Parts: sequence; structure tokens; C-alpha cells
Amino acid sequence: MQLKEKILIIDFGSQFTQLITRRVREANVYSEIHSHKISVNEVLKFNPSGIILSGGPMSVYDQDAPDFDAGILKIKIPILGICYGLQILTEKFGGKVEPAKDREYGRALLNVIKSSPLFNGISQTSQVWMSHKRLHNKITGRV
Repeated sequence: MQLKEKILIIDFGSQFTQLITRRVREANVYSEIHSHKISVNEVLKFNPSGIILSGGPMSVYDQDAPDFDAGILKIKIPILGICYGLQILTEKFGGKVEPAKDREYGRALLNVIKSSPLFNGISQTSQVWMSHKRLHNKITGRV
């Protein structure tokens, strides 16, 4: 019996969460969106191949910023943080999220500087879309 890959998408309120889910499904991978309040036990029951932490409208430093069960980080599967998801991963691993000098909105160039299975099938330089207005991540600790 062949195991089916499954991706769990943990939602922090991004307007793009549905789009992320659709793209994962277009890659013929089953995915489900769950609230950031999901427990590590619920994640283990879902048994995902990987997790995507979505973006959201807040900063990790905002009062009442959403959090998630840190036990999820101990599961031995890949985790991808997008926008807020990367902010919270940065903070959880001892990094720092700092104010950006300018707003970032619109087309940008993605330059792949280190090969990774994440970038398989993607040109070394690709045009992408970005929308950030608050903070950027600065990894200052060991990740």
C-alpha cells in the first residue's frame, strides 16, 4: 500500500492561505488547513509529511499575536514558514524579527543561492510576488 503525502497548513490569518493550499493540491499532494490553535496531538493524528505555517496580518511582537503549540517543532518533519510563519519560526529558534526600512509590495526577483529540494523545478532566478509592510527576519542565533 502506497502512503499518500499530506501537508498540514497551519493558518495564522493570511489572505493567501487558500492559494497556498490550492498550489499544494495542484502538485497532487493532499493538504488541509487548520487553525494555529491545533495541538501537537492533533498534528500527530493527521500524520503530515510536512507543515506550512501561513502568513498573517500581525507581527510576532504585537500584543495578542497568534502562537502555536511549540511541541510541533519537535516532530521530525519539514516545516516551511511563510511571512508570519517565518517570523514565528525565527523567534522560536532564537532569531530576531526587525523593522523593515521600506514597504515591499509587488514583483521581485527570487535568487536561489543554495540548492535545495524545495527549489526543484524553479529557475535560479524567478519573478515572484511579495507583500510585506512590517518586519523582516534576521537570523541571529543558531537555526
